[in-house]
Amino acid sequence: MLKNSVSQVRSSRTLLALTALALFSTYSLAESGAVIYKEHCSSCHAVNGAGNTVLGKNMSLRPLASPDVQKQSDEELSSLIGKGKKGMPAYDRKLSRQQIGELVKYLRTLKK
Repeated sequence: MLKNSVSQVRSSRTLLALTALALFSTYSLAESGAVIYKEHCSSCHAVNGAGNTVLGKNMSLRPLASPDVQKQSDEELSSLIGKGKKGMPAYDRKLSRQQIGELVKYLRTLKK
């Protein structure tokens, strides 16, 4: 009987540990759009999306809050991020579809 109790406690602890690990890894893998933007976009588009960095000015980037950018559909922005454009690199092999979607959501927060 004692063996069964010890076995049940070990099984419960193992299940609890596996559940915690799964929740933690899911949480840590889910990057916010702001983090993705900072890591991959801000060097050209600037922290605020104004495009007023040295690279952004050299590429004549429009502010991401501009009506021209904001009127594009989520699909258009996702495609542009994935495929790249002119001097902008393609991110479809660097970012997952989910990450690109989070990035688009973040870009929507930049509009004035």
